[in-house]
Amino acid sequence: MTGSVSSEDGAWWRSAVVYQVYPRSFADSDGDGIGDLDGITGRLDHLAELGVDVLWLSPVYPSPQADNGYDISDYQDIDPLFGDLAAFDRLLAAVHGRGMRLVMDLVVNHTSDRHPWFQESRDPASPKRSWYWWRPPRGGAGAGGGAPNNWGSFFSGPAWTYDEAGGAYYLHLFSSRQPDLNWEEPAMRHAVYAMMRWWLERGVDGFRMDVVNLISKDPALPDGPLRGDGPQGDGSPSYVCGPRVHDHLQEMHREVFAHHPGRLLTVGEMPGVTVEQARLFTDPARAEVDMVFQFEHVSLDHGPGGKFDPRPLRLTDLKASLARWQEGLAATGWNSLYWSNHDQPRIVSRFGDDGPLHRVRSATMLATVLHLHRGTPFVYQGEELGMANAPFASIGDFRDIESLNHHAQALAAGEDPERVLRGLRAMGRDNARTPMQWDASPGAGFTTGIPWIPVNPDHTTVNAAAARSDPHSVYHHYRRLIALRHSEPAVVHGDFTLLLPQDERVYAFTRSHRGTTLLVLGNFTGGSVRLDLPPQWWQAGRILGNVPGTDPAEPGSATVLAPWEARVLRRTEGATAR
Repeated sequence: MTGSVSSEDGAWWRSAVVYQVYPRSFADSDGDGIGDLDGITGRLDHLAELGVDVLWLSPVYPSPQADNGYDISDYQDIDPLFGDLAAFDRLLAAVHGRGMRLVMDLVVNHTSDRHPWFQESRDPASPKRSWYWWRPPRGGAGAGGGAPNNWGSFFSGPAWTYDEAGGAYYLHLFSSRQPDLNWEEPAMRHAVYAMMRWWLERGVDGFRMDVVNLISKDPALPDGPLRGDGPQGDGSPSYVCGPRVHDHLQEMHREVFAHHPGRLLTVGEMPGVTVEQARLFTDPARAEVDMVFQFEHVSLDHGPGGKFDPRPLRLTDLKASLARWQEGLAATGWNSLYWSNHDQPRIVSRFGDDGPLHRVRSATMLATVLHLHRGTPFVYQGEELGMANAPFASIGDFRDIESLNHHAQALAAGEDPERVLRGLRAMGRDNARTPMQWDASPGAGFTTGIPWIPVNPDHTTVNAAAARSDPHSVYHHYRRLIALRHSEPAVVHGDFTLLLPQDERVYAFTRSHRGTTLLVLGNFTGGSVRLDLPPQWWQAGRILGNVPGTDPAEPGSATVLAPWEARVLRRTEGATAR
């Protein structure tokens, strides 16, 4: 399946589409209410029929589940919640048998506090003491001496916790249950590389590397500037793309990836990365990673109070951001393209319209605009159905540690409880983690038991079974989009040119390659929009759209985009056309 459009530089993943599975919420084979590996295996035909090339599997390693599996206690096994290594091997064989590849989540900025490495490191005399960031209190013995610096955690509160047994503080940029590994320690790095080689030798086809640009910290661990009026400082200048991050990734490539030339996909999740930094990370000559996940475009609707203080998206901001990344990585490097993942709210609720009138149209428009950019698209489970945010009634409906910690901290600070809940409903990570909606049954076809988090009540109408039977569904539009990527070289290799940069209603751009040019139009509003197309597009062929019967304009006339309409036109020039 992969590479039906030849990748001109030999990189198969340029013409591929990746599908992310969040195992806890995808398919439950044993009725315990939690998704598992055999459940995923049983649903692989859905992915094969969709046409995707790669399955990205979120963490399935043993874990206390303090952060839904991103707190790993054993890197070389499977959590019993999800099955065992035999079940993993069955899944891997079934993925390969369908012509797809499987990419694992790699979480090596931190481990669980239950990991044997960390447990050993609590002893000051242990050789593994240096595998984590242990530091004495700043002002004297005991916890009363204060944390080594003022850094705050991504999950609220301080980034340091005092450990009585260890007699010191340890650093955790995320939960206190997720101590950060010290990448300054060579023995630790080589233990990680050995683990990675073990998975690749088992047949895994690459890694998505969680917050991998945070692995290098300034060893001086200086205080950061204060965040607002709170006690915590912003430590990011000391760890976002830290002083030795490129050294570490180049060493990782030499030790691990270089032994599998041409086979793997490596994706670095990199919060706070800039275009200029991403160009370095993804330059093939530097041998670091194939592409990065950046967060700029999914931060544009964050208000002054952060992600849980959302504001309406300005389309001109979105176009400027994505176009800058397109242009910045055009000559060197490569983009990843995504709207959704396990950390983001549902895109049809966020940037589209999830009401019954426009849900399908806005979901398909958003998909079209994203997938026709230059880069490798990522589809998050349920996105291909137009799954929407869940109607969380109270804080008791939430499961995610980030949301629960934010709620507690905000209420302690005196914020209005209903306003806090509105922010969580709009932006909370649990929106992406409600069960996959396979059919209209009480468990949505996800489970015969009680799901670990409630199913979205809209599953009675928004589900895979209904979508497959409707040729105009979101699902079938995704199939057509993916097929277009596999068949049209301009989608993979074409130059990108943004049009109408100041228009707040229409997203428009062209992709040009060897005499073929595609014009992509997306109406980001619930009203009709009139456009004057340049003459060269008056008679261009329409190759994809989400509104039947919308043909190109007659010569000299305006064209009208219906509410949330997407339209892709194609024209060729001279003998060089394909």
